[in-house]
Order: sequence, then structure tokens, then C-alpha cells
Amino acid sequence: MSGVKVAVRVRPFNSREINRSAECIISMEGATTRITNPKSRDPKDAIKSYNFDYSYWSHDPHGEGFHGQDKVYDDLGDEMLQHSFDGYNVCIFAYGQTGAGKSYSMIGKGHDGDQAGIIPRLCKDLFVRITQDKDPDSEYSVEVSYMEIYCERVRDLLNPNAKGNLRVREHPLLGPYVEDLSKLAVTNFADINDLMEEGNKARTVAATNMNESSSRSHAVFTIIFTQHKHDKDSGLTAEKVSKLSLVDLAGSERAESTGAKGTRLKEGANINKSLTTLGKVISALSENSCNPPSTDKKKKKKGEFIPYRDSVLTWLLRENLGGNSKTAMLAAISPADINYDETLSTLRYADRAKQIMCKAIVNEDSNAKLIRELKDEIGRLRSLLKAEGIEVEEGPAAKLAKNKERAASELGRQISKDPKTPGGPGSCSTIAEEAVDQLQENEKLVAEFTETWESKVKRAESIRQQREAVFAEMGVAIKDDGETVGFFQPKKTPHLVNLNPDSSLSECLLYYLKVGTTRIGSPEANLPQDIQLVGSHIVNEHCVFENNEGVVK
Repeated sequence: MSGVKVAVRVRPFNSREINRSAECIISMEGATTRITNPKSRDPKDAIKSYNFDYSYWSHDPHGEGFHGQDKVYDDLGDEMLQHSFDGYNVCIFAYGQTGAGKSYSMIGKGHDGDQAGIIPRLCKDLFVRITQDKDPDSEYSVEVSYMEIYCERVRDLLNPNAKGNLRVREHPLLGPYVEDLSKLAVTNFADINDLMEEGNKARTVAATNMNESSSRSHAVFTIIFTQHKHDKDSGLTAEKVSKLSLVDLAGSERAESTGAKGTRLKEGANINKSLTTLGKVISALSENSCNPPSTDKKKKKKGEFIPYRDSVLTWLLRENLGGNSKTAMLAAISPADINYDETLSTLRYADRAKQIMCKAIVNEDSNAKLIRELKDEIGRLRSLLKAEGIEVEEGPAAKLAKNKERAASELGRQISKDPKTPGGPGSCSTIAEEAVDQLQENEKLVAEFTETWESKVKRAESIRQQREAVFAEMGVAIKDDGETVGFFQPKKTPHLVNLNPDSSLSECLLYYLKVGTTRIGSPEANLPQDIQLVGSHIVNEHCVFENNEGVVK
């Protein structure tokens, strides 16, 4: 389990705050963010401190300790990109009041240069790493989708023909998903950048008193990153699928501050509804992380219920919030005293989010994962034996058995020379034998899982031939023409059949009389019998048949 990484970033003053002669109430020191209440008379109670994973001072571009776009990406984006190459699901979402700098941090201005945001930088580095991988056994594929949640309805930003709203559905294995959302394959950064620009043009924005280009919807840019790696030893191709969800949330707002009316007021109400639900989900998850759920059904707490379904946003981000994902949150705040209440709310929001624990797992094929773990265990066992001065050769079980005996004898000599060996005489020998046994067992399992289909067919045919040979040695015929299964009475070959009081069981066994001497008796006879029978009246050497030129005596 891993916690949600939380970072806070403070922006410079905007024109509205400068015109109102706003004062800065935010200070940062290392990973600590402090906010001062401008209305408080007591200096001690006025300052509140919060500790996060990262605190970015982006207030004064020309001042000391300024953190730009590159610093934010190096800490958050680069780490999450590495998680995606490891096979984990990844999510980065930005939260804050309207005009706090969320879209600038996530998207930025321009796809290249110092002002590019997390999303374009991450996409660019993704293809840089892919091109740097010169392994001929590795293949990569990238698909992208871009959607916005506007007034609790989902719109596809990459499909110009999608005029209606898309339905959110749930799959028993895949979880919540958007039906008919377009997923477009891309092969380089230029393709993905063109799609981002087209999607941003289609996104719903509007001007308010607090922000000239306020995002009126939540935007979710998703990258489905698939890695194919071919194993030459096993002939299998392992697949890892990572889902990178990059979310730019609409800003929380107050109608009094934004001056919203009509449509803008309705948009703000829906934005606040989804963000309120997101806050409830984060609060419930943080409470559950601090207080593990009770196993007693009668004593279950009310806080254990997570209201994911109350909003489309939280329903789609269910896996990223406390589920199978490596998640990072970037809280964007205003430095102005006139936004104290909104900034304090954002900091409390972020403080709760850092308590959420996610259960991220590598998304890979179960057989490929098992083979990889077995190979890691084999390597660990070989290292353990090598540390004891024992070399175990790779190969079939017969060689391993020899090595096991040699290992035990070698350890026995070591123990006799060193009486101070911990555990007393014989303990190291037992450990070595167990290690070699485990090594041999893992080798067999890896060979079984990595066996090709052609090898399985050949092995089955070999076992079939061996089985028929065993029956032929016993004098029992199972197949006559090689195709039909059953028992036959050959016309020209001398043979014996069984008789039984039950007619349905008569002539079910067929015994050939081979050319020469055919001995019939019990399996306990001193001399091996060609036809072995078991019964109360069958003696060890019951009788002998002589077959010479078709004449049986």
C-alpha cells in the first residue's frame, strides 16, 4: 500500500488581486506551507501550518527559491511516469479554487518550453523513453482519450461527430467506464500534442469576475500504455498495461465572488456539487485509512461507506482514489488575503487527501507474473547456495540431484572444519538440501509454464506410444487399425478372449499369442509371464502356448 502524494503550489498575484492591493498570506519552508488569517488579532492563532510531500513557491518569478514548471514535473510527473513503466495505474489531479493555476500546472502554455505543464511534458518523456529502449524483444503501444465532465454529463473531446452525451457504465471486472469513448492510437509526441490541442479547443471555458478563462468542466486526459516483452527462453510474450489518468478539475467557486448568473451560475453549482462529493469521498477514505474497517457487521461505522456514485467525477475516478493506482494530488492556491477562506479550504482538503492509502498492483498477465516470480526465486536460491560455496548447475533434474549430493558433502566438510558453525552439525547441510530441492522444484514449474504447445503435443504423443507399448508387452490389444478405439478379434492372428457369466462382460479382453512361446501366469511368478492374469485359480506359471507357423499347441 502507498499513500497519495500531495503537493501544494502558490501562484503569483493576478490583476484582480493587484488592483485590490491584496497582501500575501502564504509562506513556505521546505515541505511546510503556512497560512496567516488576516482578520485574526492574536498572532499565535493566526498562523496555521500544514506539512505535505512538496510545497512549491511560485509566487515571485524573480525572487529566491522560485519553483517553475520543470521543478513540479521533476517531482511529480517523472515519478508517476516511472510507475507507469513499472506497470502501475497512475493518476495526477489538480484541485483548487477557480483561477488558482490548476490548468497552468497541468497543461501550461505551449507544448514545449519552460511554460509547458505536466501533461505535455509527461507525454513527451513517454515517447523519449520508448525511443531510447533498443531492446528488440520489447514493443510499446499508446492510446489516448480525452473527455470532459460538464454539468454531470460526459463529452468526448476527440470525436467531432460525438454530439450527444456519453453514458457511464460499470463492468464487473473493468469497473466504471465511459461507453463509446474514442481511444485513438498515437505513435509519437506530435500526434498526441495535436490531439491535446484539438481537445482543449473543444473544452468548455468562460469568463468570470475571478478568471478570464475559467474552466467550466472537469477534463480527464487518459493514456493507455501497453508494454509487450518477449521472453526468448520461454517463448512467451508478457504484457503490462498501465492507465495514466491526468485530471484538470474545474475550480471551486462562490457565486458572490465570481458574479456568476444564469448559465454560469448553473455551471458553478454543478462544479461545486461534484467537488463536494469528491471532498466527502476523500474524507471517508482518509477516515478509513486511519481507522481500519470493523470485521463485525453489527458494529460497522457509518464512515465506512464511500459515496462514489454521488457524482460522475468520483465514480470514474474510483480506482484512483484508494484503489489500484499510484495517485498524486496538486493543490493550487491563491496567495491573496481576499481569498483566505477558499485557500484554507483547499489546504484542509489536501491535508485529508494525504492520509488516503492506495492498493496499487502491477497490471500484468498472471502467468507472466508467476514465471517472473519463480525466476526471481531461482536467482535468490542460487545466490544463497553460491554464498555457501556451492555451485549448482542449470539443467534437468538428474543434474540437480548430483549437485545436491555434492552440495551436502561439501557442506559436511565445511562443518567438520568449522565446529563453531551456528546451528550445530548437520544444520547447514539440511538448509542446503532444502534450498536445492526448492530450486529443483521451481525449475520444474518454470519449465512447465513455459512449455510451448508443440512440445506439449509431442509429449502427449510420446506418452501415448509408451502406453501402447506397455499394453502390447502385457498381450492386451487396445487399438488395431490406429484410428478406431476398442477391442478387436483379429482373423489371422491366434488370440485368447475372456469369458464371463455376464454376457456383457465376455470377450472384452483380448490377448495375442505371439510367434514362439507365450507364457501365461500370475505377476508373482519367478519367470516373467507374457500374459499376466490374476485370480483365485491362476497359479504362478499357469500354462505355455507354442505358436509355430500359425499352429498353436
